[in-house]
Amino acid sequence: MRIIKGTKITETIAKLCIDANIYADSDIRRCICAAHKSETLPLAQNALGMIIENMEIAETEKMPMCQDTGLVVVFIEIGQDVHVQGSITDAVNEGVRRGYRDGYFRASIVADPIRRVNTGDNTPAVIHFNIVDGDKIKIMVMPKGFGSENKGAVRMLTPSEGLAGIESFMLETVKKAGADPCPPILVGVGVGGTMEKAALLSKQALAQMYDKEKDPYWAEVEDRLLQKINELNIGVAGLGGKTTALGVRILTYPTHIAGLPVAVTIGCHVSRHKSAVL
Repeated sequence: MRIIKGTKITETIAKLCIDANIYADSDIRRCICAAHKSETLPLAQNALGMIIENMEIAETEKMPMCQDTGLVVVFIEIGQDVHVQGSITDAVNEGVRRGYRDGYFRASIVADPIRRVNTGDNTPAVIHFNIVDGDKIKIMVMPKGFGSENKGAVRMLTPSEGLAGIESFMLETVKKAGADPCPPILVGVGVGGTMEKAALLSKQALAQMYDKEKDPYWAEVEDRLLQKINELNIGVAGLGGKTTALGVRILTYPTHIAGLPVAVTIGCHVSRHKSAVL
């Protein structure tokens, strides 16, 4: 049995929160730079240039890439041969608290959805635990801004609606979102399981956008949907052009014979996430 102190988890979470908000993911930056070179609409190309410049300034000045530093979503895989000293939930929230304090990031969380009094330290986080084999803990921090989060959607399709229904719903969601989620966007899609499982898959898909190991069947669907999204002419910041989305990722899970749950989570052009293994 391996022992990991809660204080180590707190330190790790704090650093991940800071890094995720300041340093752009290398795959996303690569795609934005490629889009900047290939975009033919001058306004859109100029906007992409500003996004690249903003990323460079954030990294140099150690400032957040976006003023909305998000609600922190944390995915934790805990090896069954690990014992955590202290409350892991408290350790995570203390890490978020310290990261947002030390990074001078905006506190965006209200304690009650209706009475809306700010908690003052961007806690609590939304935490998803998963028990796995081994003696390590893998942590992924995903600060989720609500310009894009507000544009997500879930629909319980019937099995007869099939792939055509999935594609139609996803395109409808992106079209309805328009320029609000700060395109170019990333689109995570969860298919299967139950309503909440599909939603969870769609969020996890944002962090697995550029994984090389994919089911060939769904990889072809992703490519087709990305092309269709970029034909909507929403474009960077809603200015038009061929760069509405940088990627589409679909994750699936077995489901009931009577159901076809589908969820779409949209990520803005930074789609922040950082990981660590303890």
